[in-house]
Amino acid sequence: MLAQTKPRTYSREEYFALEEKSEIKHEYHNGEIVPMTGGTTNHNRIAINLVTSLKFALRGQKISFFTSDVRLGFPAHRRYTYPDLQIICGDIAYHDRRKDTVTNPAVIVEVVRDVRV
Repeated sequence: MLAQTKPRTYSREEYFALEEKSEIKHEYHNGEIVPMTGGTTNHNRIAINLVTSLKFALRGQKISFFTSDVRLGFPAHRRYTYPDLQIICGDIAYHDRRKDTVTNPAVIVEVVRDVRV
């Protein structure tokens, strides 16, 4: 019989330290570090078209748009992820003064499939 090993869990501080050195992005889910998969060209087109349309429709308002290069933190739930699009109305709230992690989006968009209909 094979022994089952418990996956290693990481603290948030360990996650941030590892992520700063990593060449790929990872999500953090309650101690587990999960590598992100790459996107497709259709996935990217959908995200870009959505950002462009919303930015045009909402121009003139104090709104910030962020794509998957900016991490979203849910510190109370021990989750950090990189949504395809985040929209923040007003001032930006940063997690622990980290300029790469925001905590107050009004809208979160994740492109989940790039299937043609």
